[in-house]
Amino acid sequence: MESAEVARRFLTFFEERGHTVVPSASLVAEDPTLLLVPAGMVPFKPYFLGQRTPPAPRMVSAQKCVRTPDIDEVGKTTRHATFFQMLGNFSIGDYFKEGAIPFAWELLTRSEADGGFGFPEDRLWVTVYQDDDEAADIWHREVGVPAERIQRRGLADNYWHMGVPGPGGPCSEIYYDRGPDYGREGGPVADEDRYLEVWNLVFMQEQLSKVRSKTDFDIAGPLPAKNIDTGMGLERMAAILQGVDNIYETDTLRKILDRAAELTGSRYGREHRADVSLRVIADHVRAGTMLVADGVIPANEGRGYVLRRLLRRAIRNLRLLGGRETGMMHELTAVAIDVMGQQYPELIRTAANIHAVIDAEEERFSQTLRTGTAIFDQAVAETRRAGRTTLAGEQAFTLHDTYGFPIDLTLEMAAEQGLKVDEEGFRRLLEEQRRRAKADAAAKKTGNLDVSVLGQLLDQAGGRVDFTGYHDVSGEARLVGLMVNGASVPAAGPGTDVEVVLDRTPFYAEGGGQLADQGVIRLGNGARIEVRDVQSPLPGLIVHRGTVRDGEAQAGDSAFAEIDVERRRAISRSHTATHMVHAGFRRALGESAAQAGSENSPGRFRFDFTSTGPVPPSVLRDVEDEVNEVLINDLDVRAFHTSLEEARAMGALALFGEKYGEEVRVVEVGDYSRELCGGTHVARSGQLGLIKVLGESSIGAGVRRVEALVGIDAFRFLARESVLVAQLSEQLKARKEELPERIAGVVSRLREAEKELERLRSQQVLAVAGSLAEGAKDVNGVAFVAHRVPDGTTADDLRKLAVDVRGRLAARPAVVMIAGVPKDRPVVVVALTEGARERGLKAGALVGVAAKALGGGGGGKDDLAQGGGANPQAIGDALAAVERAVGSA
Repeated sequence: MESAEVARRFLTFFEERGHTVVPSASLVAEDPTLLLVPAGMVPFKPYFLGQRTPPAPRMVSAQKCVRTPDIDEVGKTTRHATFFQMLGNFSIGDYFKEGAIPFAWELLTRSEADGGFGFPEDRLWVTVYQDDDEAADIWHREVGVPAERIQRRGLADNYWHMGVPGPGGPCSEIYYDRGPDYGREGGPVADEDRYLEVWNLVFMQEQLSKVRSKTDFDIAGPLPAKNIDTGMGLERMAAILQGVDNIYETDTLRKILDRAAELTGSRYGREHRADVSLRVIADHVRAGTMLVADGVIPANEGRGYVLRRLLRRAIRNLRLLGGRETGMMHELTAVAIDVMGQQYPELIRTAANIHAVIDAEEERFSQTLRTGTAIFDQAVAETRRAGRTTLAGEQAFTLHDTYGFPIDLTLEMAAEQGLKVDEEGFRRLLEEQRRRAKADAAAKKTGNLDVSVLGQLLDQAGGRVDFTGYHDVSGEARLVGLMVNGASVPAAGPGTDVEVVLDRTPFYAEGGGQLADQGVIRLGNGARIEVRDVQSPLPGLIVHRGTVRDGEAQAGDSAFAEIDVERRRAISRSHTATHMVHAGFRRALGESAAQAGSENSPGRFRFDFTSTGPVPPSVLRDVEDEVNEVLINDLDVRAFHTSLEEARAMGALALFGEKYGEEVRVVEVGDYSRELCGGTHVARSGQLGLIKVLGESSIGAGVRRVEALVGIDAFRFLARESVLVAQLSEQLKARKEELPERIAGVVSRLREAEKELERLRSQQVLAVAGSLAEGAKDVNGVAFVAHRVPDGTTADDLRKLAVDVRGRLAARPAVVMIAGVPKDRPVVVVALTEGARERGLKAGALVGVAAKALGGGGGGKDDLAQGGGANPQAIGDALAAVERAVGSA
């Protein structure tokens, strides 16, 4: 039974029993305390907490999930994975244990021919919480499970909560006995490798007031309404139903794994190290593909860093298996899109965008590997100069953290150089970093209290704040609630920063790239609130952030909300312009140029889109010209609501990674542009006036950014440029069309002059080599030269002069020390002849003496070394210190 069929059967079974099928939420969590969705119940959390009204009392879903705490273990075992799918049925105050337990047993044991999974009843075991007699009785008396196959366990295994105050309760787990070949008898309590957990039924029946750990919490009392939350791992079920030993041999992962083996000339099951790499590749390619499909872009922080780490681990393991430098991720991503596309058709629709992002990250990591290798070589040289045989943990961590260089690669390359790596130091620094990250995450959990307050305000607003801003710029409202520092308050006086919830508002909350409205809220008692920002922290909730300027704001008071109309108009022009530029780029570059972000601010906008490389200037000009020609036609801009299916049928663009409901809002600019959008726009394209593209640049792997001006801001920019061009034309005595060539000539001549000056300066410095050699001082039988060059002389010229003077003294034991200040900081170079080295002198040690006097450090080989410091005034002391060291040798 294929994975897609497992999911289909689960959803169908519960749909036939009155459950509403809820599509998988995005991997990008709505919960502000989470980066990504780590469990199937996360999208349902607001329903369990009472923050939102569920769409139905009975629901069922197949939810995409990503967990990364054990990412380093992926591949080493066949149990760990980052991406997985969780099947679950949910009851919000409807059925409880008496419904959930029979449902689970029926689906598992019903024959495949009748739509079930066909598990033999005598191979199934269950566990219940140690005090849950009710669940045990239902399993035994109603379902018929023999008492000896029902085992009781404690809090650590069979009690569930969210880790924060809220609902909790006992759970019951269902296990499948894989047989004596997989371990010893005795049920799940004896061996969880033989007895494999396939389904967890959570019975939420208690309200927890304090949660200190998994097993240490306080129960405030029973929940007003009892809930059911279940979780069945799709991949684990597929492994059992397909008769394979682990998830990596199931249909989806195995196809990616086999293709990776083909590309690298490997064979799965032949050698442990290669098997580990192939499992890493299969898991991470699938996880990366799913994350990119949900709009995550590789970055150095947050969820973007999770994606980057996954993709780079996959690329690194392809290299370990001997794969070629680039191009393999494209082929593996295509396999992942194909195998997962049955369940998630959006993968196929956005395949070009997914490829663009992942291909670019592969190319970027190839460059990183080249850069990291150069940094590694420097670290090796420093280690050897210091006489050590172990690369410092700090250096390994810098390679890992700053340059994205995997530690296993550092270990391998160090071994090739005959060096070890201070792994303990590296692990210590890595653990410190993880502790800081965990502390940050723990701090964020307190945000659950704020979310609860927001949920209460949303309920007070009737479950949704009515947005009137598409048609109105002002209007009457009621002040539903006030918050100060995240806490609900009845009133707030002058000068207080507040967050305000109205029952209806014309203020647009920041979203879809559009900046929030600003304006003022006047209350019936004469109070005035200046609004500077508007956000939507929960679906349906609009929160106005501002300051009470006059009077006292009181919850429940009548209000009159009025936005800054000119700001709104300017932002609306920018938003409509973004749609048009998006359409222009898709016409010029193809469908792979999908929007990956935007910001619409007054008079200015930026547009991010997926692309494997820079956009030629000619394309930028062509898009700008095309869009401005469309503006002249003064097309009608129309917005309307329709079904998602109908919108797609008419060709409306859905933004890459965005989440949409069944009903969507479509914005059309004539026949030129058609997109799904919740933002505000102009009435006709001619109102934009003019669009001026300023340029484009890279902002990450596979993502480019175009910045542009619109309306009066574009006209002002062109006016300033016109004045600047006129000034340049006057100064260079050239016509405007001749300026590029004339300026290029001036710059070329300037560069040539700088090179000539540098050449003359270098000749002047080196010209003193002969006189310096002739004037060498005898110090304890060693010819000693100490010389300070003029400030500004390059470090390279210092080395050349030192080597030149040393060459003139090659027949004698000689020490040459040249010092200077190239760029505000002193540099010293010491060169020794062979005769000086035979006397036991070493350039590196002498440089250390000089650098100490300069307040710095340095090192190098025995015959030539360089150092520096922070105190240019100490150069004379440094020269004298080296002379003393030579004299005492």
